[in-house]
Amino acid sequence: MTASLKKRVRRALEDSQLQHAMSSGTRQVRRSRAEAFEWLEASGMDTDRKRDEAHAIKMEILDDLDTWVDRLEASVIGNGGKVYRAATAEAACDYILGLARDNEVRSVVKSKSMVTEEIDLNARFEEAGVEVVETDLGEYIIQVAGERPSHIVAPAIHKSREDVANLYHDRFGTDKGLDAHGLTGWTRRKLRPSFLDADMGVSGANFLIAETGTLVIVENEGNARLTTSVPRIHVAVTGIEKVIRTWADLEVLLPLLPASATGQKITSYVSFLNGPRRSGETDGPEEFHLVLLDNGRANMQSDVLMREALACIRCGACLNACPVYSHIGGHAYGWVYQGPIGSVLAPVMQGEAAADELPFASSLCGACLDACPVKIDIPSLLIRSRNRINRKGNHRFSFERWMFRVWSWMAVRPRIYRFAAFLMRPVLSRFQSVPDVSERSFVQQWNASGNSKVPPAP
Repeated sequence: MTASLKKRVRRALEDSQLQHAMSSGTRQVRRSRAEAFEWLEASGMDTDRKRDEAHAIKMEILDDLDTWVDRLEASVIGNGGKVYRAATAEAACDYILGLARDNEVRSVVKSKSMVTEEIDLNARFEEAGVEVVETDLGEYIIQVAGERPSHIVAPAIHKSREDVANLYHDRFGTDKGLDAHGLTGWTRRKLRPSFLDADMGVSGANFLIAETGTLVIVENEGNARLTTSVPRIHVAVTGIEKVIRTWADLEVLLPLLPASATGQKITSYVSFLNGPRRSGETDGPEEFHLVLLDNGRANMQSDVLMREALACIRCGACLNACPVYSHIGGHAYGWVYQGPIGSVLAPVMQGEAAADELPFASSLCGACLDACPVKIDIPSLLIRSRNRINRKGNHRFSFERWMFRVWSWMAVRPRIYRFAAFLMRPVLSRFQSVPDVSERSFVQQWNASGNSKVPPAP
């Protein structure tokens, strides 16, 4: 790992409050996910088969992504909307800031969008003198704290109720004793006027249906509906990989998203948006703009070995399942997309020079694959990333390579391996962070159980 990553990881591991928040937060979401999938199974869904079907759908789309993006653009324009394809983060921001300038936009409300975090849109608004307000509760807390989200779905998962109460007290003078209900109510009252005052609403998208040009947004707070319908201009910013072909595709993917992301049977609000309001309609924006972001996605789509990563539906399940993420949190990764999937995306989208340590920040335990609703083989993608980085002569991990060479040499020499394991047992026991080592090796325990001398192959 680079010095900066090591420093972030060490700081995270030494933060007892962060450790408690991450442990309890991810544990609760994992429990809720398990219960949601049990409910789906009890309702008659073969969830494993459904995940296979979802994987096939996403891969078929990615194999012909340009065609479906073209189809989506034509459908959105047919609905009265406008489409801008942004090759880079800077191009996306320039287009949106240009809209704001041309329409004399003074204030903007935003619903949750990881892509706008990716392009650093808030900073560009602020530089231009445009007030921007995050209206998702977690995102608002993060904005007030001046931080980045630490989770794809739960931006403030690293903060306790006491952290938020203290933050609000310091910033707004609220009572430090406010409970979760009180903090939520105060935030609701604080944000509600912002929707009415805003000239522009900015959102992301969970899915984009090419056949009808429909924008699908899944949420729990209702703020996305207000963001996309009350201001006179609605701008949706999303990656090109969010396109799906038909409503039949959505029928497969939609149930898997809330179950994987928040452990819900269905979220509170699922919105289907089809452009600006039409003649005779009273609800909806006067203008709708869809910004489709590339920012390295086309390069990944053309890479047959890494394309699968674009099948991600941003549920965050791999983060919740990952033992590394659950200990160090999202900020240690140093990028907007964290955890296992972020470690795959970063070297491609940011460049290997900037993120070549992240694929190695994984135990490769496979928990992310088990949790992924579209069965992305993240461990294999991480290994491919590692191989590419190593083949380019990166010497940052030379010590690790040397250690594995030593281990592989001993592994084919049983006597030497057993002797080394015997010597290491008391050494490992001196480190508190390592679980207690058994006094007897596995082979010794196997022999003592009365079984054959050599354990059978799996």
